[in-house]
Amino acid sequence: MVALRYFLLAPNKLSLRDITIANWVGIDAVGSAWEAEEDATSSLADQLPSMDVWLDVPVQEIQHVVHLIPTLGWRGGALGVRLAYTLIDQDKLKADYLREHAAAGLIVKAQSGTSDAIKVWPSCLTEFLERRLNAYVSLQTYTLDPAARVAPVKGLATPQPLPPTAVALGANPFKGLIKIDEIAAQRDFADAGERVDRSTERAGEHQQNSRRFKRRLSDQLRSYYDRHIDPTRTPSPEDYDALGAIQSAEKNFDKRLKHGFSAAFKELEDLGYPGIANPKLKISTMLKATDGLKHGSAVQYQVGDPSGDGTKTLQLPEDYSGLGYQNLIAMIFMLMSYRDEWMRVGKASLEGDLTREEKIEPLHLVIVEEPEAHLHAQVQQVFIKKAYGLLRKHSDLGANTTFSTQLVVSTHSSHVAHEADFSSLRYFRRRPAVSLAETATTTVANLSYVFGEGDATQRFVKRYLKATHCDLFFADGIIFVEGQAERILIPHFIRHHFESLARRYVTILDIGGAHTHKFKALVDELGLATLIIADLDACALSQTPGKPSRWKSAKPTIGAKQRTTNPVLKDWHPQMEEIDSLCSLNSDEHSLPNADGYELYVAYQKPTTVTLPGKGSDTVIPRTFEDALIFENHEVTKKITGSAVAEKIKNVVAAAETGENLADELHELLKSAEKAAFAIDCLMINDAKAIKPPAYVADGLKWFEAAIGRDLIESDPVAAAA
Repeated sequence: MVALRYFLLAPNKLSLRDITIANWVGIDAVGSAWEAEEDATSSLADQLPSMDVWLDVPVQEIQHVVHLIPTLGWRGGALGVRLAYTLIDQDKLKADYLREHAAAGLIVKAQSGTSDAIKVWPSCLTEFLERRLNAYVSLQTYTLDPAARVAPVKGLATPQPLPPTAVALGANPFKGLIKIDEIAAQRDFADAGERVDRSTERAGEHQQNSRRFKRRLSDQLRSYYDRHIDPTRTPSPEDYDALGAIQSAEKNFDKRLKHGFSAAFKELEDLGYPGIANPKLKISTMLKATDGLKHGSAVQYQVGDPSGDGTKTLQLPEDYSGLGYQNLIAMIFMLMSYRDEWMRVGKASLEGDLTREEKIEPLHLVIVEEPEAHLHAQVQQVFIKKAYGLLRKHSDLGANTTFSTQLVVSTHSSHVAHEADFSSLRYFRRRPAVSLAETATTTVANLSYVFGEGDATQRFVKRYLKATHCDLFFADGIIFVEGQAERILIPHFIRHHFESLARRYVTILDIGGAHTHKFKALVDELGLATLIIADLDACALSQTPGKPSRWKSAKPTIGAKQRTTNPVLKDWHPQMEEIDSLCSLNSDEHSLPNADGYELYVAYQKPTTVTLPGKGSDTVIPRTFEDALIFENHEVTKKITGSAVAEKIKNVVAAAETGENLADELHELLKSAEKAAFAIDCLMINDAKAIKPPAYVADGLKWFEAAIGRDLIESDPVAAAA
């Protein structure tokens, strides 16, 4: 959103801190070459930011974009504009920098004998530009060649190079084409000084249109009145009665004040004044309709009507309503104001250039930055559901395609994402830096293309995300589980056994083994570290005389030619079906480094040794998470109390003679038991760390902790290089 603001709204606000920090090394290399009177190996212009804007324009609307057509052969479709910060005069920049740097060098040389060296500005080119960047850099625009446009690959753009003969367009290319408005997140706080009131600007001017946020509705009403209603500005015949009423009130008020002040004015007139003959004081009042909106109770909310007929209502000033509701009303009213400015509602239609007809821009771009900054959860949902419809609520808009509205909302709120249509979501995927010379980057994933058109998998994923209201899009990593017990206990294991992982933002999704694999396309697109805790789901071929053979669920056994029915293990990773192969898989083969920059690990039950005190040891293969949990904690389970399931498990463990016997008894018990109740009982044990995760789960969480940590570590060198 900051990039959109600088390129489209406030190009003169660019500072050195807005330039990719990894490019500072290249900028300083140019400065060092100038100091050494050598040719720079890199171009300073290549270090400055740029942004490509592509428009899809039907040929019948060519009148709006004549100035952007690159060739006479253009027949409609894509039109590109590059907005690039360029050097105004590199020779002047070089001369000014070398002069200031030389002066700083003389000061440093003069103090060379002192014990504490003082740093003198500018020691390098980035220091120089940090103070004076806007004196040497300006935003220029160039047309792009649609034929040379290359589609992004996995979110990575390949901008076309500008030809050496490229000529800047000069005037703002979007003037008269796009009206841009913004509601910024930092309302009334640190950057409020940048949010100047543009209410006096003519609509359509491509300047910063990010008004200072006004929470109180009375303030919003005054601004709206000034722009669209005020009868004293460009009066029309409809304003005659209103002007007459105001002037009549002014005259009557003048008479009353003249009578009230007559004695006082007479005394003042008797004083006289040198050089002025018989000075007389007159009162001439000027009434403004908005004066009545300047007090705290100007706008009130009716909260009750004891009379039942509206003759005696209960009202409270707007300040008494909830803060979230006040902000919602204020933001909605700002959107209405932006729409009415665009459509030239009321006085706005009469304040253009009177020498010509001012045309309405065909595109309205509205940018809303993090609406959750001052809206609580329920109000966030109301805002995102209503915002776009409100921007189109005008007789010339609605379903009319003559004028288009684009609403861009940035958010970290799962409540906002939950209300948006899946096809409207654009996910900003963070890619870690791969070297000290680079910085972490972001690519954009268009989620509308993840599954393809009309895909049943897409319908399932969309409906699941809607139903669970999950925060998948805002997590550092994902853990998929296949049951309620895992969903309850995995966070417990993370808190008490993986403390560094507990500090990261992890989302846990309970999908079920039959559906987890449907998220593969989405996980590939999001690029988040992913741990899948799956079940082995062994099955064996059943032969019944007189009936066709079929695969049935079975107790996992090595050498029995069994297979898994779990789609994750068969189709995602490790793409194996035989139980023998799955059980013999090396620990490092459970992970799948992805060429697209993220990692995946699949954990499932494998052979484990169960030792019963005084009864020996056995190697068994757990069937479920609950089996494995009890095998790992069979002594601790004797201390767990609570539900009937916990008592039954305690008895089964106490009576077991061998590991195989324990596995069989647990299987029969857990087939119909309330597993979630047992998981909750485990949480209630006095020593929280006494319950340990099953070995396969512990291995998966250990890998997951390292995988998320690697993402953090890879980003650290870039910060150090700054």
